[in-house]
Amino acid sequence: MFQRDFFMRMIEQMGEAAGVVMGLRQQKKNEEALQVIDDLLDRQFRMNGKLIRQLSDADLVRMMTTNGVVETTNLHAVALLLKQEADILDDLSRQDQAYPLHLKAFHLFMRLALLDAPAMLRTPSEEAADMASKLHEYELPQATKLLMWEWYEGDRRYDEAENMLHELLEDGAIPAEEAVEFYRRLLLLPDESLQAGGLPREEVTEGLDRIKQNIEMM
Repeated sequence: MFQRDFFMRMIEQMGEAAGVVMGLRQQKKNEEALQVIDDLLDRQFRMNGKLIRQLSDADLVRMMTTNGVVETTNLHAVALLLKQEADILDDLSRQDQAYPLHLKAFHLFMRLALLDAPAMLRTPSEEAADMASKLHEYELPQATKLLMWEWYEGDRRYDEAENMLHELLEDGAIPAEEAVEFYRRLLLLPDESLQAGGLPREEVTEGLDRIKQNIEMM
C-alpha cells in the first residue's frame, strides 16, 4: 500500500511539474523553467541535482537500489526531469549542455524498460523511443548502442535489435559469438513472436548462417 501511494504521489507531482514547466516554456520563460527543474532535483531525491547530473546512469541505478530492489519510481522521475531540462536547453540553443542530458535520460528510460518498470506519464519504452528519435542524427557512443541492442530485444523489436547488432559488429564492439547467441535466443521463440517483432524465422536462420560463415572465414 505504501509503495502504491508513493507511486501515485510521484505521478501527480511529475504531472504537475510537467504542466508548470510547459507553461513557462510557452511563455518563453526558459530560465525559470530550468530553476523549477533544479529545485525539484534538489528537493525530491536523496542526492542534489548537481550530483544527479554528474553520476552516470549506471551509478544512478546503483544509488537508487535498496536491498537489491531498484527504486524505479524515483529513477523514472529523474529521467523525466533530465529530459525536460535537455529539451529546454535545446530551446536555448545550448546543445552542448543538452546532449549529455538527453543521452542520460535515454539510458535511464532503457534501463527502466528492461526492469519492466510501470508507466508514469508514459511507459519507459515509449519515452525511450521518443529519445531515440531525438538522438538519431548523432553518432551514439558504443555504450548507448549496446544498451539499445539489449532494449530492442527486450522490447521484442527484433528487427531493430538485428540492425543495432550489425552496427556493433561493424564497430568491433562485440565478438561474433555474441551475435550467434542472439540468433539462437530468437530461434527459441515462437513464429508469431518473431513475426510480430519484424524478423521472421527464415531471416533469423539466414542471419545465424551468415555469422557462422564469417566466423569460419576468420
